[in-house]
Amino acid sequence: MKQLKISEAVVRRLPVYLQVLSELSVREVQTVSSQELGRKLDLNPAQIRKDLAYFGEFGRKGIGYDVNYLIEKIRQILNLDTTHYAALIGAGNLGHALCNYNTYLRDNVQITAVFDASPAKIGSTINGLTVLPMSELRETIIAQRIRIGIITVPASEAQNVANELVSAGVDGILNFAPAILKVPESVRIHHANFTTELLSLAYYIEKERLERDE
Repeated sequence: MKQLKISEAVVRRLPVYLQVLSELSVREVQTVSSQELGRKLDLNPAQIRKDLAYFGEFGRKGIGYDVNYLIEKIRQILNLDTTHYAALIGAGNLGHALCNYNTYLRDNVQITAVFDASPAKIGSTINGLTVLPMSELRETIIAQRIRIGIITVPASEAQNVANELVSAGVDGILNFAPAILKVPESVRIHHANFTTELLSLAYYIEKERLERDE
């Protein structure tokens, strides 16, 4: 594998490539070209070839990529051959939805514990997982070797939850709360901000409408 600094944009495109390749595999498509992938993803084929070339030579000129082989290689690149366990904090509506989606995730990423501070929610079950009190967060994360924390609490509580996850030893946090959180450099954090995405989507929709009307 080439020892180059890989941009975050490239890494974020790899799961998208994997999703399309998996759909092709289900349809028993054996090979696919960068042009075909580009049409499906609305991406420049040269960009796809460049992204994949960071990690090795996977295609054959005039033939394209072997679908199942490329799936295997991208899964290896994303470390999906290792099972990652996640703890979800916040058993509200969003927390319920994510836990229910857990059924459709592959074995390599699984939500295995759910926590909440509300006595009314503690002890209830979501998709087979019992909601645990926050007092059991640290010992559960250590016992289950959980590396990922998912935050779905109100913004006012998000930083406190992040602090507890860091203290418990997680390596990464996926934050759904509308708040910018501070964590040590040793902990990777991704913000899934619905408001930001919706506002940017509205901007581009309006921009394209105005361009069509010119």
